[in-house]
This record gives sequence, structure tokens and C-alpha cells, in this order.
Amino acid sequence: MKKERTLIINKKIALIGVTVMAFTFSYFQQGEKDSQTRFKNSEMEYTTSASNIWDIAKAYISTTRVEATPKNTVPVQAISIDDLMQEKEAVLYRLGHSSVLIKLDGQLILTDPVFSDRASPVQWAGPKRFHAAPISISDLPTIQVVAISHDHYDHLDKHAVKQLNDKVEHFVVPLRVGKLLKKWGVEENKITEFDWWQSHTIGHIEFSFAPTQHFSGRGLTDKNSTLWGSWAIKGKQANLFFSGDSGYFSGFKEIGDKYGPFDLTMIETGAYNELWSDIHMFPSQSVQAHLDVKGQTMMPIHNSTFDLALHDWQDPLEQVSAISTEKKVRLITPIIGEKIMITDPKITSHWWREM
Repeated sequence: MKKERTLIINKKIALIGVTVMAFTFSYFQQGEKDSQTRFKNSEMEYTTSASNIWDIAKAYISTTRVEATPKNTVPVQAISIDDLMQEKEAVLYRLGHSSVLIKLDGQLILTDPVFSDRASPVQWAGPKRFHAAPISISDLPTIQVVAISHDHYDHLDKHAVKQLNDKVEHFVVPLRVGKLLKKWGVEENKITEFDWWQSHTIGHIEFSFAPTQHFSGRGLTDKNSTLWGSWAIKGKQANLFFSGDSGYFSGFKEIGDKYGPFDLTMIETGAYNELWSDIHMFPSQSVQAHLDVKGQTMMPIHNSTFDLALHDWQDPLEQVSAISTEKKVRLITPIIGEKIMITDPKITSHWWREM
């Protein structure tokens, strides 16, 4: 029992350290005033202050959680390469967090691929995975397109990009993220950068980049030096929306008007807190965003893989399940690695309750 208490205390100290460090980075970066090299949100400016940092530190000290990380093994269904290659319908698989493998019009698309053990600049500290990926990078076939939403460590994994490079035909990324990929060895002719509201067709699939309310940065001096956003992915078989990270804002309605309706939406649902509600949605807002973009089926992402906030790990799925029932929204919560038919998804289980 004493060892368990010590472990909990050490974890809290580590979380406080990481959080304070991250928000201190953000605070000092605000001294950068060059408007030509920094991107901005359309409806608000996300800033942090010394007071904000202190509030977050206090929250990490005082918040008591029943199950910050899973006590039991998170179920994972291994993805069959043979089934994937033979599949003719539009399908997708959650790989964890915001990484989704999509087969659309016979093309393979991978969103925000994170395969590392930790969502962190180093692999000896930072949020650790709850589960293994349902397929390894070495087992993946050729991927036609990798779509990146922004440059944060839980969405842009340097080690994964370097390992994936030889298997990927094209990377679609926000403005200035291409510089990072080129630094990591990706050829320039494989990268297409997007500003908000820009579209580009690869094969028969149209990729459109849309705004979100968030921020970017991977270090001490690069806050908002790269763009962030969401993806509308329109093929002949289906039309999809991938939210990336965002606080709730009116831009979702504009996205729905311009690119919707969507057969299926992949909406951020996790890592929320009142202290950073401008940049991450609560589950009720995630459901509303799905409705705003005119989605038919909603799949919550950004949960069940890393501990990035102060809620219990399964809280996003519990809340979004209840709210979607109340709002009469068709929700799917697949097991990691489970195949989902995009245009005709079957009822999925509340797998986290069965662990």
C-alpha cells in the first residue's frame, strides 16, 4: 500500500512537472510578435499566463481520479493484412488516439500516425500508451496518403514518420509542417502543404483542409509557427471528416455548409478540462460539432490511448455515449483495431465496461 501511494505521488509530481514545463514554454513563446510567421485562430487568441500555469499545477495536485489509466488490459483486435487488401468496401480501423487507418476507393489513408510508446519529445518520459497498436508499421502495406492535422507530439510522431516514409506515397500537411518532414528525410515531392479552405485531389479522393481552434508548437520558440486544422476527405464511396484537435467554435457549421454532409465523422473527444476549454472540447461539444458539420455517424477519437488530462481514462466514452443517446446521434465506439464499414456501421460494444 505504501509503495502504491508513493507511486501515485511520483506520478503526480511528474505530471505537474511536464504540465508546468509545457505551459511555461507556451508562456515565454508569447513574446514572439512577428505576425507574418505566427498563425492565429479565427475567433480567439489562445494565451497562457503565470496565473494559468499555477491553476493547472494546483489542479494536478488536488484532483483525485479513480482510474487515470486502465487497471486491466485494453482490448485490441489485430488487423489482418489479407482482409485489408481484399476489402472492396469503404472501411476504417482505429489504431489508437487519433490514428485511423482508412480504406476509401481502394486507397489507404492514415491520419495522425502515432506508433511510439510515448507522446513526448523523449521516450523515457511523458504520456505512455495504454495499449499496443493493432498493426505494426513493418506490417503495413503501401499507404497512399498520410494526413497530419498539426504538429503536437500526440499527432505528429517523428519516429513513425521516418519509419513510414518508404511506405507512403504522399503526405498532406498544414502550412510549414512540411519543413519538419523534410528534415526527417521525407522527399519534398511527396509533401503537399495546405492553408485553411484549400483542396487538392490525390487519385480520386479530394482532401480539403479546414480551420480548428487550437495551436501548434513542439519546443521553446516555435509556438504557432505551423498551422493546425481538420480534414474533409471526399471519395466516391464516402465523405469523411477528421477533426484533429479543437475547442468548440462556429467554424464547424461553416465546415458542414462547405464540405458536408459527412457519412462519418472522427471527432476529438478526450483530454478536456475547464482550464483549457478553448482548445479541447468537452464531450457535449464534440457531439454538437458532429451535428454542426452534418455528420451521420460519429466516432470519438483522441481517447483511450494516452493520459493527457485530469479525467478518468474511460470518461470520454461514457459521457459521449450518454450524450449521443440523448441527442439521437448514431455513435460507434469500436475496439482498437476493429473493422468499421463506413457507410453501414454496425452497433459497437461498450468494451471499456467489460474490461
